[in-house]
Amino acid sequence: MRIELPGTDLEVHPLCLGGNVFGWSANEDESFEVLDDYTAAGGNFIDTADSYMWRVPGNKGGDSERILGDWMTARGNRDDIVLATKVGSWPEQPGLSKKNIATAVEGSLRRLRTDHIDLYYAHRDDPDTPVEETVTAFDELVKAGKVRHVAASNYSAARLTEALDFAEANGLAGFKAVQPHYNLMERDYEQDLAPLLAERGLSCLPYFALAKGFLTGKYSADTKVESVRAEGALEYLDDRGRKVLTALDEVAGNHGVSQAAVALAWLSAHPTVSTPIASARTREQLSGLLPMADLTLSTDEIAQLTSASAIAG
Repeated sequence: MRIELPGTDLEVHPLCLGGNVFGWSANEDESFEVLDDYTAAGGNFIDTADSYMWRVPGNKGGDSERILGDWMTARGNRDDIVLATKVGSWPEQPGLSKKNIATAVEGSLRRLRTDHIDLYYAHRDDPDTPVEETVTAFDELVKAGKVRHVAASNYSAARLTEALDFAEANGLAGFKAVQPHYNLMERDYEQDLAPLLAERGLSCLPYFALAKGFLTGKYSADTKVESVRAEGALEYLDDRGRKVLTALDEVAGNHGVSQAAVALAWLSAHPTVSTPIASARTREQLSGLLPMADLTLSTDEIAQLTSASAIAG
């Protein structure tokens, strides 16, 4: 099964595999195993960033990109992969100035061992750089063939509108997709960004689609989970979080799939969402995510999950 990202020629698997764990909680061998299983199941869409994972002791940034580059070279499958990476958040190459974008893309291409990036994101807005400069810099990369399409992550609706309007008015390559923080526990996206994306025909590709692992259902106050994300996931374990987990468990039981697959399918059911992004540290974790590609929730099930995750008041 493939989904066409609106406004592009990219056809992708319903699950985008997040690369933030590669070189962090998954070493190179474990990363290769997950990547092999993902592609064996029909997956072709992989998301990374130049900044992954510079904060980890012993890493320096670009680690995920290097692992992906080594894997694609070893497998000889670059042409089969829709590859997304990002610029702007790495302290060694921060911001979205024309100079930084031009320098950063060369580093990403080198680490990924490829001559082009399929989807290149502004990782986060840079308020110190005019959107005109950023959009023009991205357009130059598209014209040079180094990037096929551009996208934005962590932008406000106002700044996104400004960038889209400038690109359209000047015939430049504009953002075709947006990557916001969006899941059953984080629903601010629905307020301003979702209507804008619907109006402008852009794809939503949510990150942290499983709320740092909380929506896998493995976290509780009485269970110790060995994960680098455990502390962040447990922040969701309040009355609202328990209601969401209960609803996920019930719907997952109806379909014989994991709670994670249901959480991803709920996202996919949103009209603006093309493919949610989720990472897997192990092959076993990945196997729990993959059923989302064929999972269709009923209207009642979507309503049940939406109601459980509503913020009181």
